[in-house]
Amino acid sequence: MKDGSAMDIHDEFEHIVKQKNIRTVFQPIVSLVDAQIIGYEALSRGPSGSPLESPRELFGIAQQLDMVWELELLCRTLALERAAGILSESILFLNVDPNVIKDEAFKKGFTRDILKGYGLSPQNLIFEITEKTAIEDFKNFRSILDHYKSQGYKIAIDDTGAGYSGLTLLAETHPQYIKIDMDLVRNIDKDSLKQALMKTFHQFSMETGIKIIAEGIETPDELNCLIDIGVEFGQGYLLQRPSEGFLRLSPNIKEAILGRNKQKRRFYSNTPRFISIGEIMRQAPPIQATTTGAEVNDIFKHNPNLQGLAVTNGGKPVGLLMREHFFAQVANPYGTAIFMKRPVTLLMDPHPLIVDYDTPLDQVSRLSTNRHEDHLYDYIIVTKNERYCGIVTVKDLLERTTQIELNMAKHCNPLTGLPGNMIIEENLKIIIEDNVPFAVLYIDIDNFKEYNDVYGFENGDKALLMTADVINTALNDKKISNSFVGHIGGDDFIAIIYDTEYAEAICQRIIELFDSNIKDLYTEDDKRKGYIVAKNRYGIEEQFPLMSVSIAVVTNKDRCYTSVESFSEIASSIKKLCKEYPKSCYIIDGNL
Repeated sequence: MKDGSAMDIHDEFEHIVKQKNIRTVFQPIVSLVDAQIIGYEALSRGPSGSPLESPRELFGIAQQLDMVWELELLCRTLALERAAGILSESILFLNVDPNVIKDEAFKKGFTRDILKGYGLSPQNLIFEITEKTAIEDFKNFRSILDHYKSQGYKIAIDDTGAGYSGLTLLAETHPQYIKIDMDLVRNIDKDSLKQALMKTFHQFSMETGIKIIAEGIETPDELNCLIDIGVEFGQGYLLQRPSEGFLRLSPNIKEAILGRNKQKRRFYSNTPRFISIGEIMRQAPPIQATTTGAEVNDIFKHNPNLQGLAVTNGGKPVGLLMREHFFAQVANPYGTAIFMKRPVTLLMDPHPLIVDYDTPLDQVSRLSTNRHEDHLYDYIIVTKNERYCGIVTVKDLLERTTQIELNMAKHCNPLTGLPGNMIIEENLKIIIEDNVPFAVLYIDIDNFKEYNDVYGFENGDKALLMTADVINTALNDKKISNSFVGHIGGDDFIAIIYDTEYAEAICQRIIELFDSNIKDLYTEDDKRKGYIVAKNRYGIEEQFPLMSVSIAVVTNKDRCYTSVESFSEIASSIKKLCKEYPKSCYIIDGNL
């Protein structure tokens, strides 16, 4: 016999279903690459203020009354009706209980009929199945899902990492999406194990084509960590809370996603010399100089992953307190009595390593390793305009520096050691997107093939190494520190400088050094003659001048570029003009 309260809640449930009194809220799923909303997850709620407002309570009562199918039908129908207006250009994620999928009523095609009524396709709908629900008969379950996938529906596995059947579920369902449980996302920026797991999921995604969605993103540091790992999509309160309307991302969130991706591209396309410490900084809140030891004790105890606290006064850093040092001090005889009620300034290091936001990583690395051994692993405090900005851990510094250097080694030309095509293209994308003044020098050695044929590959390599050295020397001679030099391949090089006014002087210096040094690679007889004899492309012997250098320069002084392709077309046409001139020359934007 049911008691009165149970009868009341059951009556309320039946009333909710009868009156269709279900709220549908929508939470966007966001690309963590370009900050575009790819779709929305539909979430059903009971009436506001009702004891059945929570979906957990709502579906719990439905299960007690054996009315899960009726509730699923109602929630899905209302969600599709309310989302019909956006489904032509977006996708909708619908939560589905695996046990309901096996219901005969589910197979009758009501979802397809609703979609058809709005002129929509199953391609816009994704059935989201939670891993937390045990599925006993995988074979039968797989056949049901195959039935829906054959009609064009897609499948997402929700809460991946939260249950015990995850790998089996992935293997049996072959989903298009997997949603990583929020427990694996929470504090991922501070947990190396979670980062390793997420990297494994990302690698799995790259090899299988299954897209990853990280759920429950709540902090900027979690977002940045996921972007750095390469996770493609995200969802969570930081990006956008669930709403009855289809809300767009705020400009601040868009800027945060796009900005972090831009920084990430710089990591892949530059050296530690050109990456600033601010780009790997954590925005950790500081404590005030008046904070007591007891308050610090509470902060550390409630944040077990926190290893240090920056101390500020009036917004400016005045010290650093590391966890290990704090507890060592208060553990001393009378430590608790002396320090707990007194300000933290008595315990902090008043001379921590403080660096400006724009300080290059390689410089910070040197400063960090030059510290006394007792402070070698202390946090590094970052400031902007002398005001506290955030912290960097030594672990983050070493990992990022190593990551950059390994990536550079992987994508550099094995002969010259200069960045190759992948890194070159990323740098070109960056300057086009940033739309700051730039000059790109395409440097090509004339008559190199013929020299290589006559003098051999070993001497050809010497010519390429000499050219790389000439370009770097020219940039150093003109005090151009903010620049990039790459080796496209063969006898083609590229240099990017960020002050167009220096382009002509750099070209002149490259030609001067090249014409002077190249003669050392010829015999006295060939130098005296001023040419070598080699076979042309038709196999006929011909006289070829000594090697010279052609420099095609492209700037954005009078032209705006939208893609690397459009940029390359202009550079190619200028390069052809250079080749018509018999000696070393340069042409800037088509003007000799």
